[in-house]
Amino acid sequence: MSAVSAAQPRYAQIKETIRRRIQSGHWREGFQIPSEHKLLEEFSVSRMTVHRALRDLTDEGLLTRVQGLGTFVAERPTSMDVVELRSIADEIAARGNRHSCAVESLFAVTADSGLARRFNRPVGSALFHSIVVHRESDVPVQLEERWVNPEVAPDYLDQDFTQQTPGAYLMRLESSPQVEHVIEAVAPTPDIARLLEIPPTEPCLRVTRRTWVNGQVVTVAMLVHPGSRYRLGARFQAPPP
Repeated sequence: MSAVSAAQPRYAQIKETIRRRIQSGHWREGFQIPSEHKLLEEFSVSRMTVHRALRDLTDEGLLTRVQGLGTFVAERPTSMDVVELRSIADEIAARGNRHSCAVESLFAVTADSGLARRFNRPVGSALFHSIVVHRESDVPVQLEERWVNPEVAPDYLDQDFTQQTPGAYLMRLESSPQVEHVIEAVAPTPDIARLLEIPPTEPCLRVTRRTWVNGQVVTVAMLVHPGSRYRLGARFQAPPP
């Protein structure tokens, strides 16, 4: 605490100390910070003082508080420039082929600890869940598993996703979205191999996409593609040298 001005209120000193730990990378995105009890012991202050510091940092977007789990360093969404948001149906049409899909499941679920963290919602919160297999000229090219915030899309379960994709439907609801993509090679589970009609040993490309609007997580989607049937590309404006 010595590096922080003693003239500041104690809660402000704690805020700046925590802020530096985050900005220095000592506490990385997604890191669960110590509990309020441990922090009040570390800084020798009251619980109210620690609570105010954490509340302010949460309001500033540096921390995320998940009921029943704790407080985490916020994961910051990237802009949508690197990988363009497009409906899989539009991608297929642009290649001159025919899109079709089958809805494997569409129902309400409750958030476990992992989903609660991704959506910044309490454990047990209601979410919508869908699994859709997309085909290009009758060949499966994408398995889309998606969770949706019902506060943003309350009529999600009422949609006919054989007529419009979940992504296209949500794009109509989202204004100036921010998106995070995590792209990785994975081995298919038996269910994924069955739905994509591929050998269980064929590698797949998985894109995990999380979308925010006005700081609120709208949807988390896992898009799995057979490695032999899909290529991922992007075009974006490079910064000046």
